Amino acid sequence: MVSIHEYSNSNELATSVGTFIVEEQNKALKSHGKFNVAISGGSLIKVLREALVNDATVSSQVEWSKWHIYFSDERLVPLEHEDSNYGSFKDAVLEELTRKQVIGPVVYTINESLVQEGKSENEKVAKEYESLLPDEPFDLILLGCGPDGHTCSLFPGEAHKYLLEEKTRQVMWCHDSPKPPSDRITITLPVLSASKAVAFVAEGSGKVSILDEIFNKQNQELPCTIVNSENDGKTRWFVNSDAVKGLGLKTGKYST
Repeated sequence: MVSIHEYSNSNELATSVGTFIVEEQNKALKSHGKFNVAISGGSLIKVLREALVNDATVSSQVEWSKWHIYFSDERLVPLEHEDSNYGSFKDAVLEELTRKQVIGPVVYTINESLVQEGKSENEKVAKEYESLLPDEPFDLILLGCGPDGHTCSLFPGEAHKYLLEEKTRQVMWCHDSPKPPSDRITITLPVLSASKAVAFVAEGSGKVSILDEIFNKQNQELPCTIVNSENDGKTRWFVNSDAVKGLGLKTGKYST
């Protein structure tokens, strides 16, 4: 069963997300000595900064030098572009670690030189990034939820069904994204299903309608619902009260 962890404010939510991440980190380090984690962009990056950098209790437990960070999706733009997920993560987290002289993590980015060649190389970008993924399943994949129910760059609708129906490829080129930039790469559902843990972060009253579709109506056209259905025993949602207000969902705090 999917677990939903609800918090009244963003600080409590971030601390809980950080505590959960550290717990998954410790499991991975005990198992195989490194922590393979994939992250998405958007508002999740802000939560990661609050949880892993600004929260002194959580940050003191993060073993950055043993982290291997990948992106569950990435916009096909230069790495310093304002739309780059890597760029956002670098600004919010990596530069602060550098300032504090913290060693690590290893971060895997798209090949910027191919991106600058234009659309003709987009499929090659996806295949090259797929070759960088770890041989073993991810220890943790951290996700966001779009207002249309998309996650990673897996979008609902007929035009992007090819992404949801993919069974063998681990990384795909998402073209004509309904949300700009139009060209992206994304991990696929088999990668999510193989991972050891999956966690969504969703905040704000703007998420009420889509979370109703996902949890109460269980709309199977939505990528987030599909992820829940295929991974219900290992998926958690971290939400604030505004995001689930009036939905009647069974929620609880995260505990180790």
